[in-house]
Amino acid sequence: IKQGDCVIVYEGINSMKAVYITPKGRFENRFGVFRHQSWVGKPFGSKVIADGGGKGWVYLLRPTPELWTQVLRHRTQILYLADISMVVMQLDLRPGGVVLESGTGSGSLTHSLVRAVAPTGHVHTFEFHAGRVEDAAAEFQQHGLTQLVTVKQRDIMENGFPDTLHADAVFLDLPGPWKVVASAAACLRPNGRFCGFSPCIEQVQRTSEALSANGFTDILTYECLLREYEV
Repeated sequence: IKQGDCVIVYEGINSMKAVYITPKGRFENRFGVFRHQSWVGKPFGSKVIADGGGKGWVYLLRPTPELWTQVLRHRTQILYLADISMVVMQLDLRPGGVVLESGTGSGSLTHSLVRAVAPTGHVHTFEFHAGRVEDAAAEFQQHGLTQLVTVKQRDIMENGFPDTLHADAVFLDLPGPWKVVASAAACLRPNGRFCGFSPCIEQVQRTSEALSANGFTDILTYECLLREYEV
């Protein structure tokens, strides 16, 4: 761990926080006070004891897309792990792939898309809200992802994707994804894949009709449910 790193502070299975290491930073919780400087040089996964002889402790975890989804600041509604896993699998992502995404939102899915196409692929993600674009760009830079992801402000439903982009996969989380199907079809390479995430069946119906009209085949609809058991 070094200065500027993002560390996931694990207090318990349902209590984790993202902390950026600074020279004079302090992390305080019910277990005690922890100076950031005392974490520098420790390997990720370390168990650290509170300063001043306290008995409290936390674990310092390396950020992963799964952990980031659990601790990020919600600027919008986000996709969670069950849906993210389904999306990444169905898009058939692999290292070296190129993905178009809209909208960026809080960047939850974007981190998983980046990992799937790393180290030689790229994610082009678009968001119509300027403030969310700035916040996402800052997070991608803090996480060292700027070589793998580009975020830009653009109303994709109104203007479609830039004509200059060509991709292996397209993901849409928009109110009207059917409006973007023609643009997505123009950007996709042969055998490319399209995925839309919609909460309402009426959206799904209109998107499916647009996909059929634009030459897509093997159109499927899934509902992904996650049930947790205490054993």
